[in-house]
Amino acid sequence: MLSGILNSDRAIAVNIQIMRVFTRIRQMLVENTDLRLDIEKIKDKLNNQDKNMEIVFSYLDELIEKQENPNPPRTRIGFKPDIL
Repeated sequence: MLSGILNSDRAIAVNIQIMRVFTRIRQMLVENTDLRLDIEKIKDKLNNQDKNMEIVFSYLDELIEKQENPNPPRTRIGFKPDIL
């Protein structure tokens, strides 16, 4: 604040530098906001992929259980030739 009131060359240079710093900070916040939005999009995609992977693994578990516990053999229906 004081650098804006004083009229020396040093005060003017400091005031200009302060304005540049604040401008740069504002620019960085805008860039970080864009970056943050991009990161959120990536997180959403990863969450969806995680859900999809869980579904795939649950189906694989069901298939493994079916292989471990096969159905009992069924009795044959229809014509049965006499085997001696």
